[in-house]
This record gives sequence, structure tokens and C-alpha cells, in this order.
Amino acid sequence: MFLSPSPPSTVDNVRPSDVALLSSIGLHMHSTELSVVVSRLRELMTLFNPALISSLSDETNLYASPDAQHSTLVEQAKKASLHLQNNQVGSSDSWKLVLLFVQVDQLCACEIQQVQSIITALVKDVDDAVKLLHSQLKRTIVSVALWDAEPDRFHTKMCPCLETNSGEEVRLLRTMLTQALQESLVELMERRRWYSDRDDFTVTLQDTPLIADSSSIASGRPLSESHMSEQTDKLTVQMWTNLLQSTMGQHRPEDTALPCPTEDQPFLRTEGNSPSFNHDSASPFLHPSTGTEMPCEDFSPSSSIPTSVHELRPGDIKVVAAVGDSLTAGNGIASSPSNILDVLRQYRGLSWSIGGDGNLTTVTTLPNILKHFNHNLTGYSVGTGKQDTPQAFFNQAVAGAKSKDVPSQVRALVARMKNDSTIDFESDWKIITIFIGANDICDHCYNSLLYSIENYIRNLRDSLDYLHKEVPRALVNVVEPLHIIPLREMHKDKSLKCPTWLVKILCPCVILPKTNSKALHMLEDLNRSYQRLLHELVESSRYDTRSDFTVVIQPFFRDIVVPRLPDGRPDRSFFSSDCFHLSQKAQTLMARSLWNNMLEPLGNKTSVQDFSTATNLKCPTKTSPYFRTYNNSNYIYAGPSPTPAPNTNWGSDFSCVDLAPSDTVPTSVHKLRPADIKVVAALGDFVTAGTGAKAKNLFDLNQDYKGVSWSIGGDKTLETITTLPNILKKFNPSLKGFSKSSLQKGFNMAVSGAMTLDLPVQVQALIKAMRQNKEVNFEKDWKLVTIFIGENDLCNYCIDQSNLSPKNYSHNLRLSLDMLYKEVPRLLVNVVGILQIEPLKTIKRNTLACSLLQRNSCPCVINPSGNSPELEEIKRINLEYQAEIQYLISGDRYDGKEDFSVVLQPFLHNFFIPHVGKGEADTSFFSVDCFYFSEQAHAEMAIALWNNMLEPVGSKQVYNNFTYDRSKIRCPSQSKPFIFTKINSLPSPPVTITTAAPDIHTTTLTSSGSAPTIPVPKCSSMPVWVPVIVGIVCLLAGITVAWLILFFYQRRKNKVDGETDMKKTAF
Repeated sequence: MFLSPSPPSTVDNVRPSDVALLSSIGLHMHSTELSVVVSRLRELMTLFNPALISSLSDETNLYASPDAQHSTLVEQAKKASLHLQNNQVGSSDSWKLVLLFVQVDQLCACEIQQVQSIITALVKDVDDAVKLLHSQLKRTIVSVALWDAEPDRFHTKMCPCLETNSGEEVRLLRTMLTQALQESLVELMERRRWYSDRDDFTVTLQDTPLIADSSSIASGRPLSESHMSEQTDKLTVQMWTNLLQSTMGQHRPEDTALPCPTEDQPFLRTEGNSPSFNHDSASPFLHPSTGTEMPCEDFSPSSSIPTSVHELRPGDIKVVAAVGDSLTAGNGIASSPSNILDVLRQYRGLSWSIGGDGNLTTVTTLPNILKHFNHNLTGYSVGTGKQDTPQAFFNQAVAGAKSKDVPSQVRALVARMKNDSTIDFESDWKIITIFIGANDICDHCYNSLLYSIENYIRNLRDSLDYLHKEVPRALVNVVEPLHIIPLREMHKDKSLKCPTWLVKILCPCVILPKTNSKALHMLEDLNRSYQRLLHELVESSRYDTRSDFTVVIQPFFRDIVVPRLPDGRPDRSFFSSDCFHLSQKAQTLMARSLWNNMLEPLGNKTSVQDFSTATNLKCPTKTSPYFRTYNNSNYIYAGPSPTPAPNTNWGSDFSCVDLAPSDTVPTSVHKLRPADIKVVAALGDFVTAGTGAKAKNLFDLNQDYKGVSWSIGGDKTLETITTLPNILKKFNPSLKGFSKSSLQKGFNMAVSGAMTLDLPVQVQALIKAMRQNKEVNFEKDWKLVTIFIGENDLCNYCIDQSNLSPKNYSHNLRLSLDMLYKEVPRLLVNVVGILQIEPLKTIKRNTLACSLLQRNSCPCVINPSGNSPELEEIKRINLEYQAEIQYLISGDRYDGKEDFSVVLQPFLHNFFIPHVGKGEADTSFFSVDCFYFSEQAHAEMAIALWNNMLEPVGSKQVYNNFTYDRSKIRCPSQSKPFIFTKINSLPSPPVTITTAAPDIHTTTLTSSGSAPTIPVPKCSSMPVWVPVIVGIVCLLAGITVAWLILFFYQRRKNKVDGETDMKKTAF
């Protein structure tokens, strides 16, 4: 591994193989993820020097003690230096590597005023610790790194005040705190000249903080075990990469390829051999005039207060207001380029659409323009602060807000207006500006349902509906969501020195996709759909039912031209120091563009924001003195799209290409492809029976429409009816067992009123039917059975608690699975987890069927009032049912046969019903009784079941996504063409150490499942320790063989015991 020809004498010539002692400080009792990363780094360093002495495991225990949680870095540095001095290898000339971690999750700052003092104290602690190490240790490299990748629950416990802030505010606060701390440490290192006053000691600072996965931060949900393992791999690679000399084409943080030292750059990184680029300040921010010259001459209002919004002059406006996100709240508008922490400050008085600081000659905002027409204008915000401060006035925008937050913002705004004695709420004319959507797009890829087009428009519609209902005499500006894709250009050119890692947290779905990727194209479509549907909403004439209110789309942000410097690079001066929020320079142009849009007629409004071109203010004219609306623009709305006829086709599109079965009929259920399945069957209750699925009235309600049943129906084709068999028929047109219409039940043994105690009888009937069917080769055909049952048990639990207990539920399910295991060869069983049944209470229609029949069908859920003890009991039992299924199937009871497997498909585990309005459940997923599932719901369940089958055990989707989309059906992958079982979901064997060709310098990590993976570099040359490794591998091989012998012996023993146990239930 490029051993030094002789022991290095200077710190700039130390190779990984020269490090004889490794230590770390800064760990604490909750550093679980960091401990794993440090442990892997130790293993990696050991590959370069097998004689490495490392006390990391001991230190993890030492510093993770309760006392160490509260110890300072200086105290830990004392212990580490003493330990290193007592463990010299041969002599005091041994080179040492000390990892010093500064843990952001240990800091508690709830307000911006607290942050600077916390950073100052922490930087001093780092300085004191490094000074101590400098005085005590020789031949040492200290690598300082910021760490913020522990689960959020630890941070919440340490900083409970954060619970009062919104998730987005906490996210913004932590990212800014981390970046500010990184910058402060850079300043410390430069001031101390990297502590390099001796040739044998230096300090390096890792270029970027070690941060948790963006998806976890954005979604607010904990990572799965497999994703946690992948995150650990990436953090290990990042830490290792930062320890090495920097190379051209520096490692991407999302890569899991380990770089190796090269012949040209074989050393550990120091400031001496790899100068950082922090010495030069960031691209200079220009300080142009942010004022504007007023070219207009006629500032007069109407001769009398107008009664029509279509005759509204600028001088008639008395009140301004705004709602939105951080661009309206004013985050970082006046922040200096060197003070990223100040981006947390909300400069509301400078906000483009609502700020009122200064006057137009110094600050360009919409209110400052309007002040020229009416000196008594009110409502604008001044100074700094959050939305609940007095100086915010009618600026109710919230940093980090998304469209879902706008309804609450407009309610707060209207309440403030009504309670303000300085305005005449009924008579004063108001301008309200709404600008929202960028943050929805930024997080869409992590929750496509929450930030869907439908939800975005629904949130805007609810907000505008409320304003239309509550606010008289108002002109509402709705600014189109900006075209956000150009933001990526700021983070492609490294010479701009933008903190891209930070923006990947604030806006991951825009920054992370690769150029020309499918994800980026989907993002573009989403962005355009937000803009398009906003127009459709406003042009529906929904808000033009009275003369004193209208809504106007202002489209100047539809397209954006990125400003550029003379050398062609993006001009960073239009952004705050985080390269995400906009500076006062940009906000000045936004205010001008908004004003000009308001004076431009509909159909001829400017729809491009060119930041590189100077924008002059337009003026009202004698012929057009009014703010332009559809009426005074002679603009004819396209009108709402005609109401489509009810959809009767719930089919799906099919895009899979590889439809072939296995080359030979598989003997293992773990090698089963979709096309290998010859027979389908199903067991269950009214859902699987298809009861009422196509009912149009009460007389049809009790009919079983088995042909459209989600898991077993086979009516028509997939293009018109989506069911699991219709999907499988694409792979095997000769599939047998599916039910058709209401008469041919096939192997659909489900009964409408069945409970779990009826399931064993259904199993017996199924086995008998399959044995007697001449078209089925019972012994050789591969079969797929789907079981879904338990809803009737829950609905009647309060009536018969003893027979319907969770234990009996599990017992009856176990009896049924035991029979299938004993009697049926070549079988894969889907057990669909029972749904969360409480949401059924939200299904309401003003009909007799929904009111009466729903109560009779499910009395124990529908009848109890909300938050009653009875309902809480049902919810508890519901969870116990789910836990019993999980416990039964997760064990090894059904693992004794190679041709049998049971798989839990959990897509209904977190069941929710889509809404069509605020709190109004979408009843189209239910039949006329508001209880049985409609054909639409059956189609969605079929897609979810199929997709669950193609997801590995442990990584399956555990919630339903009931949004109509004909293209949701997934396809088996080339690498994993099988239906997933517990066995074939296990991770692939880890990467082994191989000797690579001399020109190969990286190898890719594998990380699947939850098994830890150790990144191993493929590096050239034959080191002296290879024979040692070979010996270890041989030893491990011997242990593995012995383990296999014991495993198969025990497995055979379990099989015999299992068969004895199942004799009681044999059919």
C-alpha cells in the first residue's frame, strides 16, 4: 500500500501505512452511528498497517459513559493523549492519527440569538483541546470533523425547546448552525496556521460535515435498517476520502466507492501537501443600489372609493398583506456573504411583496412602490422577526412553509385583519400576495403523495376559498411557483464555493438528481404541473362571483434566466450566503416584476424573470389606470374543464418487457419468477369476495363481484380491470384459478361475512378443490395463495371479545398456514397484513345506506365516539392483530421446506384514505354502504399487493398509495427477477479483498439489507501482510464449514419437531 521507503520525518509525508496509533475524541453515549463509522475506519486503516494499535473500541466505552457525555473535549483530549503516550510502538517516533469529532446534535440552540455564543464556546473548546494535544504529542495528525448523523430523537431529548418550532424551522436552524460552525472552525485553523509550527504536528479540518441521509432529514421519518447501513457506508467513505490527499474530480458524497492513495498522492491530507481553498473569500457579493427610481407622474386615486375590483387604481389600495415561505419571510435578504448564520434572520422589512423598510429610493418592495400612490398605506412588515411579532404585521409567511401550511397562514392573516383597529376591514381595499410551492418541490421525491399536484392545488384552493368567503374588497395576487431547476447551476461550479451539502438538505429533490435522469424529468413535470393547474383553478371563475374580489395569476417566475458574470459563471450576488435564499439584489428585481405584472393585461403578462437584465417600473396610463384583472383586460377565461364522466375503467398500463419463466421449472420457492406461477387462489372475507364492489344501489350491495376482486379476480384484461391475476396473466396467459363475474369463483374461497375462525374451513375447501381440478397438476404446478382476513373480527370484537382476541386471531391463522404447509406442495403464500380500521369512521355520505348499514356492518368501530375508551380499545386490539401476524410469520415455523414460503405483504399496515377536501374522505373508494370496497379500491389494492411482492422483505412499503395512475405497476428487475421471500431478500455476500490491476483505484461498496458492510479498497501492489490475511481467510472458511454442518443438523431436527407439532392440524 505504498509503504514509505523510510519513516517520514515531516507531517506532510505521512502515508496511511505509517500510522501506528489511532485514537478519537468527541464520542458520547448516544454516538451509536458514529461509533460504527469509526470502527469501520479502524478496520480500513488496519488493512494498511496490520500492526496498528487502536483504542477506539475501548474509547467508545470510555467516552460513552454517562460521565463522558458531559465531559469537554479538553478532558477527553487529556485521556486520549495519556493513552497514546502509554502505547508507543517501539519508540516515541510512532505516527499517530487523532480523530476529533464536534457533534452538532449535542448543541441546543432554539433562537438565532443563542447560536453565536454556542459556536464561540465550542470553537474555544476545540482550540483548547488541540492546544493540549499539541503540547503533549509528537508525530501527530489531528483530523477535525463535524458530525450530525445521529437519530433525531437524541437531539430532541437534549433540546426539547425545538419541539415548539416547526420541522422546517428546526431543519433550517440546524443546517445553518452546522455551516456556521464549519466556517468558524476554518477561521480558527487559519488563525492558528493549522497548528503547524512544528514539522511533526498539524491539524486538518474535513471539508464537509458528516451529515445524515437527506431523505431522513427531508421526510422526518427514521431510516430503515437497510438505508441506515447504506448511510453508514457513505459516511465511512466520506470520512476516509477527507483523510486522503485531495485529487482531481474529488469524490462525490453520494458515492460508495473507496478511493485509494495513488503513487502521485500517497499521503494523508495536510494543509502543507493539499492546500485548501478556504483562504480566498467566496465570490464577492456586489452591493448594487437596491432602490428604484419612480418614473410615474399620476399618483391620484379614484375620485370616489371604487366598488369594483376591476376599477381599482394603485392609489385606492389601503392595506397590503402576504403569505408564503422564507422568500416572503425574508430569510437572509441582507446577510453578508461571510455570515451564513444570519440567513436564519428574517428581514421582513425588505421582503419583495410586503416589506416596508425605508423608502423606494433605498429599498424596492411592492409596499414602497404603493406608498408613492398612498402615503397612508398600512399592513407592510418592518424590521426583522418571525410572523407572530408585532413588526411582521400582515406578513404571515413562515420560513420553510409548504402549500399545506398556507390555509393556516390565511386564517391567521384574516384574524389579524379583523382584530386590527387601524384598518376598516369592510371598506378598505386590500392587496394580498400568495407565493408558495418551492419547498413542496424540494421534498417531493421523499413523499410524492403529500406533495402531489392534487394536494398542492387542494391547499391553494382551500386558502383562496377562505379568502373569498371572509375578505371583502380584495385583489389577490397568486405568483406562480418559480421554475426551480435553474437553482442547480449554482451548485455545479465549485469555484462559486457554495455550501452545496447544505442545500442538499434544504432542497434535496432538486440538487441530488443527475443530469438528464428520470428523476429530474419528473421534477420538471411536477414544477410545470403546479404552474398549469394553478391557472386552471383561477380560470375556473370560482373567485369571480362578486365585484369586490378577484384572484390574478402573476406569472413572472414561470421561467428564469440565471444571471451570469462576464466569464460566464452564475452570479452568486443574487443569492444569500447559502446559495439558496435570495439576496436583496434579487428581491429588488422580484418587486419590480410583480408590480409590472400587476399592470400588464391578462394574456400578455411577462412570464420570464431575467435576473441579468435591468427592469424598469411601468406606470398606469390614462387609458389603463387600473390594476389588470380578467374583466378590464377583456380576457376570457378558458373556463373549467368539462366534468368528466365517472371512470368505469380501472385498468392499468403494463410496461414490463421480460415476461419469460425460468429456463426449467424451479424447485425452490426462492427462485420463483412471476411467469412460473400456474395457479392462483385466495382466502378471506368480503374484500376478497368482492362484495358490493360494483354495486350501484342497495339491491346490488350483497352481490359478490368476484371477477374484479383485487387478489383473485380475472374479468376481462389488465387494460380494463386491475387485479393480481390480470397482472400475472401478462406473464402466463395459461394461469388458472382466478374467479370470473359473480358465478365462476375458481379458487376464490372467500366468504363475505367470514372471520378468522372460518379460515381453516376455507383452507380445507381450497385443498380439496385444487386436488380435484383436472386442469391443475397438484404436485408440480407452482401456486400462489393470498390471505386477507380480520376486518370482520375487529368490527365485532366488542361483541365477542373472548373468541375474537388477538391470540385466537393468530391461532386460527396459524392453523390455516399449518395445513397449507403440510398438504400443498410448491406454494407461495401472501398474507396481507390487516389494515388500520379506524379511518373507516371518516367515510361519510348523506345517505341512508351510509348512515345505517355502515353501523350495522362494523358496530365496534363506527358506533364509539371519537377518543372514547371503546374506540381506544379497538385501536389497541387492531395493533395487537398486526403484531400477532408479524410475530407468526417472522419466525422459522414455515422455513423447513424448499418449495414453501409465507410472506407478509404490509402495504395496508398504515392505512389511510385520500381526501378530496379539508378533512373530507374520498368516498369513491367505497361502495354505496360506505363500508365495502369499490372497484377503484380493488384496483389500487391489486397494484399495491403486486408491488409489495417485488420488494425485499424488510424494505416493503407499509402504507397504501391510493392515487389513480395507470402506470404504477412495477416490473421485476434483471438482477432480482424473483418474487421476494425472506430467504432471497437476504443481503448478498460482502465484498472480498482482491488484488486489482495497477490502474484500478476504487471498488464499489455493497450494502443491502441491514447487515453491516465494510468498505474495502482495491489498491495496487502486494503488501507484506497479504499472507496474514490469507491465513485469516482460511481460518474463517474452516469456521464457516463447521457452522454449516451444525446448521443443517439443527434444521433437520427442527423439521422433524415441526412435523410432529403439525400432526394436530394435518388435513
